[in-house]
Amino acid sequence: MKNQTILVLDFGGQYKELIARSVRRMNVYSVVEPSCISEEKLKEIDPIGIIFTGGPNSVYLENSPRCSKAVFDLGVPILGICYGMQYIAHSFGGVVKEGTVREYGQTKVFIGDCAIFDGLSGEEEMLMSHTDCVAQVPDGFKVVATTSDCPCAAIANEQKHIYGVQFHPEVERSLNGNKVLENFVINVCGATRDYSLDDYIDTQIKLIREKVGDKKVLLGLSGGVDSSVVAALISKAIPDQLLCVYVDHGFMRKDETKQIKEAFAPLPLKLEVVDASEKFLSKIAGVTDPERKRKIIGEEFVKTFAEVANAQKGYDFLAQGTIYPDVIESGANNSANIKSHHNVGGLPKDMPFTGLVEPLRGLFKDEVRIIGKKLGLPDYLVNRQPFPGPGLSIRTIGEITKEKLDVLRDADAIVREEIAASGIKSDQYFAVITDTKSVGVIGDYRNYGYVVVIRAVTTSDFMTAEYTRLPYDLLTKMASRIVNEVKGISRVCYDVTGKPPATIEWE
Repeated sequence: MKNQTILVLDFGGQYKELIARSVRRMNVYSVVEPSCISEEKLKEIDPIGIIFTGGPNSVYLENSPRCSKAVFDLGVPILGICYGMQYIAHSFGGVVKEGTVREYGQTKVFIGDCAIFDGLSGEEEMLMSHTDCVAQVPDGFKVVATTSDCPCAAIANEQKHIYGVQFHPEVERSLNGNKVLENFVINVCGATRDYSLDDYIDTQIKLIREKVGDKKVLLGLSGGVDSSVVAALISKAIPDQLLCVYVDHGFMRKDETKQIKEAFAPLPLKLEVVDASEKFLSKIAGVTDPERKRKIIGEEFVKTFAEVANAQKGYDFLAQGTIYPDVIESGANNSANIKSHHNVGGLPKDMPFTGLVEPLRGLFKDEVRIIGKKLGLPDYLVNRQPFPGPGLSIRTIGEITKEKLDVLRDADAIVREEIAASGIKSDQYFAVITDTKSVGVIGDYRNYGYVVVIRAVTTSDFMTAEYTRLPYDLLTKMASRIVNEVKGISRVCYDVTGKPPATIEWE
């Protein structure tokens, strides 16, 4: 049975994924499609409601995003957010102008009587981010919210069930914004909350069995959460028909390869571990530019995986850990081709596969983690922090040597162990080895060793981040352990730079 669906039409907004995820957390299925969605695709999705995203454009620009008249002709409820509201007003004959005052940040919104504001107070704190505003509402619409600087902060045509809000209810800084979305999805659209991840697992198992039959599947296993969950799901669907290839390029964290072997040992699959560490090290010997490192390692990984895949006989399908943000960011409506940005990395077209298996293609990262827990994967895999494809090579500044990698592995293990044990919330934390050496003293002896940097950040979206305010006693403990337990380090520093201007990673 097909799930009820809320369609999110993307008009160029940066928060489109947040909208879709918010809807799914209500146990209602949602998909993101470009604003120029075809009538055929619209009919295929058959949504019970549609949400227009925000966007950076003006509705009066010639090349600004549009949607087909068919969207309005469906007769289902519509909610427009920011640009989405302005587009609704413009489409129905209203007037949109550049505002006299630009609103950015949390703003007090004065709420009127409207179905999407049910249960809210007369004043709410919502995030505004706009230049243009609706200067005149179309016929049949009324103003249902204002701010001190914006006389039209929300509009409604209750008869047609079309609504618009100038603020962004999908972000955390809109304190009761999720209630606005819930009122629209549940109360206005009549969603019955028929979407669950348990159903998703059962559906994907059935689809995998139907697609693969008695044939075999090969998966490039990186050790990340996406590929790990794919491995667990496919092995549940078609036991003993899956081969996982794990390429150890020598840049993994301490004991990570061992942990992967242990995690997948109980599952009904074959795991082939390819130790290519010496080959990778030789390829990047003497290379210091971070972009060149990435390129060399990426190309070598693809080549190594392709060699293994081509040597295997009888594997008709390639499995990938593609998730929904990959699909959204690619702008593709399907993934018939292997995407170069994916974790198996732009594989050559001459590889011996007749089809793809991508069971996580419709899921967001948080949903993937829930699926992983339901499938019984260990927490250290399910909750694995973001880890770059080139691994520790990115966190090794300057030339990469086995010595520096071994030093970094031990220092990084201490950082991760201590921060995890502290119970302090930090969304990503790790150690970096710099290309700088410094004089220190251990005992009565001069110690000329590397400078290691600890990095810990707090973030909700990884697009921006603040450094985590780790307690001094924790920093002292980590520094002491690193210098005393890891040979070759003389000094430990803590990075207190946010993103921007810095990035989360070091390279």
